[in-house]
Amino acid sequence: MPLPFESRRYNTNNEPGLAHALTFSCYKRHPFLKSRIAREYVAESINHARLLHEFEVWAYVLMPEHVHLLIFPKNEEYSISNIVKSIKQTSSKRLIQFLKENNPEALKLLETGLEKPRYKFWQRRRGFDRDLWSPEAIRKTIDYIHDNPVKRGLVENPEDWAWSSARFWLMEEEGPVVVEREHLVLF
Repeated sequence: MPLPFESRRYNTNNEPGLAHALTFSCYKRHPFLKSRIAREYVAESINHARLLHEFEVWAYVLMPEHVHLLIFPKNEEYSISNIVKSIKQTSSKRLIQFLKENNPEALKLLETGLEKPRYKFWQRRRGFDRDLWSPEAIRKTIDYIHDNPVKRGLVENPEDWAWSSARFWLMEEEGPVVVEREHLVLF
């Protein structure tokens, strides 16, 4: 899902001072994130990675089959690959374990047909990483992220989707993922 504005895809330099618009999808684009428990585990994994890797979450949305995040690493040295890996591995391990214990039949959707890994929650690749450097591109990305559930017909207004940062931006209401704006400059 390309963003219609200034960005660079697949940052490999991890340049300080850039924001990153990240998108990653569920295995075979299954709507695994329709499950409340799955969304909670993913939100917790994002919050954990935010502290571990020291980045700010500026915007997010958890859709039924994919996630959009707009983050800003606080350190000069960081690895987007490690950030995404941390989020995906933590949530995947917890969700697969939850299903093994509570709903083994549901594991069939996560089967890879391989011996290792036997199950996958996320698509193999890290997803998309778009570098953002201008305030205009950042504003447009935030709007794009928040409009996702509206465009899909899941809600009428962005703030109606509980699994998004739209409520934080519009009403200063905290959601399941902690949003920070200390380093955000939009003007």
